[in-house]
Amino acid sequence: MEPLLRVTAPTLDVVAALLAAEGPAWGLQLIKVIGRPSGTVYPILERLERQGWIDSSWDDDAERSGPRRRLYEFTADGRQAAAELIDARRAADAAAARPAPRPSSRPVTS
Repeated sequence: MEPLLRVTAPTLDVVAALLAAEGPAWGLQLIKVIGRPSGTVYPILERLERQGWIDSSWDDDAERSGPRRRLYEFTADGRQAAAELIDARRAADAAAARPAPRPSSRPVTS
């Protein structure tokens, strides 16, 4: 598995949605959940798969009408790395949201 070199907000959205999914998720499902366009979501899924974070397979539900779905789910290492990535981002967001310390009104002495 390769590390992600570019982690954008849409990438974080896709990773978080896949983590939250109960079982494999398909592209259109992820698009609806995160509200990003297909031209953003599918390239991210392809990159995650190419780098070994997720695996994909075709849905084989013969009773379901409509086109076949491509299902995506994390590899074991990918799930762990994704959880760490999301945790690190939440910690960074929390740190950024904390108010900066107020400057002291005392004069500076040397």
